[in-house]
Amino acid sequence: MIRRLIAQAKKVFWLLPGFMLWAAFPPMGEMTDCLFALAPLMWLSRNSDAATSTRRWFINGFIFWFATLSWMPAIVKNGGPWPLVVLGWGALAAYCAAYFAAFGYLSAKVWGEVKNRGYGWRIATIVVVEPILWAGLELVRSRLFGGFAWNQLGVIPAVGGFGAPAAIGGVYLLSMVVVLINGTVASIAERVLNPSRRNWARSVETLLPFAMIWSIYSAAKTIDTCQIETEGYGESIPVAMVQRNFPCVFKGGDENPVEIYESLLANVAPLQPKLVVLPESAYCEVGRIGSRNALEFSRWVCSQTGAKWVLAGGTRFEGRKEFNSAALYGFDPSDSMQTYDKVHLVPFGEYIPGDKWITSLQKLAPVGSCTAGELKTLDFDGVKLGVAICFEDTDSAQMRRLAKMGAQALVFITNDSWFSNSEEPMQHAWQSVARSIETGLPVVRVGNSGVTGTITPWSRATWLIGANGKPLVDESGTMFDRLPYYPESKVWTLYTCVGDAPLFAAFLTLLVAIGYAIARRS
Repeated sequence: MIRRLIAQAKKVFWLLPGFMLWAAFPPMGEMTDCLFALAPLMWLSRNSDAATSTRRWFINGFIFWFATLSWMPAIVKNGGPWPLVVLGWGALAAYCAAYFAAFGYLSAKVWGEVKNRGYGWRIATIVVVEPILWAGLELVRSRLFGGFAWNQLGVIPAVGGFGAPAAIGGVYLLSMVVVLINGTVASIAERVLNPSRRNWARSVETLLPFAMIWSIYSAAKTIDTCQIETEGYGESIPVAMVQRNFPCVFKGGDENPVEIYESLLANVAPLQPKLVVLPESAYCEVGRIGSRNALEFSRWVCSQTGAKWVLAGGTRFEGRKEFNSAALYGFDPSDSMQTYDKVHLVPFGEYIPGDKWITSLQKLAPVGSCTAGELKTLDFDGVKLGVAICFEDTDSAQMRRLAKMGAQALVFITNDSWFSNSEEPMQHAWQSVARSIETGLPVVRVGNSGVTGTITPWSRATWLIGANGKPLVDESGTMFDRLPYYPESKVWTLYTCVGDAPLFAAFLTLLVAIGYAIARRS
C-alpha cells in the first residue's frame, strides 16, 4: 500500500517542474521559482536514458506552455472561431514544448558521454554545455518560422532587477544564468541523495557556477556604472501616455472616441507634454493614416494638451498594399507626417503564409493581409525614435538594429484588446524590460487593454497603476513621465554591437560535437 502510494507520488512529482516554471511568470509572478523549477528535470537527464529524459521534458514543457498561453482562448470573444483557437493553442504549446524535449534529449546524450570520463568533463557540462544548449534552443525558437520570442527564462531576472548582464549577452545570457543555477541545485540534490558523492571535490561544481555568476554580474555592473557616470542622460522628453482601451477595431462600437479622449487628455494637459503617445490601432477609430481625419484628430490632440507631436498606430494603404503602421504627426503645419510600417508581422494574425500568391487565403487573416515594411527611425525634434508595434517588442534582433541605426529612445505601442481580461498584457509587458537593458535605451510603452509605462535600462519600470495597486490593464487611464535620453546617437551596449553571433556559434559547435559523438557510438 505504502509502496504504491510512493510510486504514484513519484509520477506526480515529475509533473511539478512545469507548474513551478509557469508560476514564475504572470499571473502568479513567483519569480524565485525559476531558480529551482528545472532542477529535478536536469537531475533526471543526468541519471536516466535519453528516451525517458525527452519524454518527461516534453510533458513538463507542454504543461508550462499550455498554462502560460491560457490567454489564447480570449480571442474567441473577439470573433475567433473556437475550434481553430483551441487547436492553435494546443499546437503552439506542443511546438514550444518540443524545444524542452530537445534539451532533455541533448543533455541526456551529453551526460551519457561524460559519465565515464574525467571529472573535468562533468564540470564543463554543468557550467558550459547545459546553459549554452538551453539558450541556443531559445534563440532558435525566437527566430525560426517567424520566431516566437515569448517568456524566455532570462525575462524573469530582467524584470526582477537582476537584468544587467543582458547588456552584455542579451536575454539569452540571463537564461544561461538561470539554467546554471538550476544545474547547481541539481548537483546539490545529487550529493544529498547519493552518499558516495559527498566529498570536498564535488563542492567545486557548486562553487564554480556561483563564482561565474558573480563574475558576470560584476562585469555587467562595472560596464553599466561607467556608462551612467561618464556619459549619463543629458536630456529628457515630457511624454504623455494615453491608454484609451477601445475594443478590437474590426468589432467597432457605439462609443464616441473624441469625448473619451477629451476627458483623458484633460488629465495630462496641465503637465505640458511635448509628445503624446497613443496605442496601436488608435487611428483606426478616426481614419486611416494619411487621411484628413487622422491629421485633424492629431492636431486636436495637440491643441488639447499643448503637445507638439502625436505618435499612434493605425492602418495605412499604398496602392493595394496594406500596412500596420505608426505615424508621427506634428502640430505645426510645416511638420510633415512620418510613418513606420511594421516589419515583423504576426503569421495567421496579420497575414496568412502564402496569401500573396493564393489571394483567397487573405480572407482568413483577422486584420487583413498586411505587407511588411522597412525598418527605420522617426525624427522627433532632432531625437531619433525607434518604434515597435505589438509583437515586435519581443524581437531583440530588431531592437538591436534600431539601436545601431542611431535610435535614442524606443517607443512600443500595442493593442492587447484581442486578449483583454487575461494575463497576456502583463506577460507582454515583461518582455519590454529586457529590450531596454539589451539596447541601453529608455522605453515608452502604451497598450490598449495592455500595460502602459516607461522603462529605463537599469531595469526600473514605472507602470500606470490602478486603484488596486497593480498595473492598469482593462481600464482607461493616462500617465505622464519625463523620458531621459542620450543627446547624441551612440551604440551603448556590448550586446547591441555583437548580438547573438557568439551564442549561435557556440550552440552550433555543440550540436556538431554531440552529433559526431552519437554517430561514432552508433
